Amino acid sequence: MKIIFDRENCIGCGSCVAACPSFWEMASDGKANLKGGEDNQLEVEDASCNLDAAERCPAGVIKIEE
Repeated sequence: MKIIFDRENCIGCGSCVAACPSFWEMASDGKANLKGGEDNQLEVEDASCNLDAAERCPAGVIKIEE
């Protein structure tokens, strides 16, 4: 599975961090960061809590592809 994050359009609400802190963190510019992501994408075997993070994101900037 692949997590795809549209950081440019992130509104910095922090819902992804609350839902999935092992993959998400807030940056000094007030937007979220995908931990370990390269070019705001990350390959994972199990999307786990990232599915919840994507559902909670009010800006809809987190996508999970299979």
